[in-house]
Amino acid sequence: MLVKSLLAFLLGGILCVIVQIIIDKTAVMPPRILVGAVVFGVFLEAITLYDPMKEIFGCGISVPLVGFGAVLAKGVREAILKEGALGILTGGLTAGAAGISAALLFAFLAALLFRSRPKRM
Repeated sequence: MLVKSLLAFLLGGILCVIVQIIIDKTAVMPPRILVGAVVFGVFLEAITLYDPMKEIFGCGISVPLVGFGAVLAKGVREAILKEGALGILTGGLTAGAAGISAALLFAFLAALLFRSRPKRM
């Protein structure tokens, strides 16, 4: 258990360091970096490396964006096998519905609890 926790910590840290280097050393905008993390998860799922990596690294690889990309890709794959071409449109949303719903709910609650204010220049 301790070894798996250390591996999760190390891989999660490595992913964070890579993203931080990209932020600091390039002009890539943060939203593009976030989309890149989702696409990385889709890529890992597409080449069937995500599940073996999740077994080894646990939550270190299933950090929200990489894991979300893998969930979307897996959902699309399963829906295509079950429903055909329509699965391309429905699979990712069906598989990711819980995460998407939670994000919307917590964003709504945050909007109710906190007031935004303009930045002072």
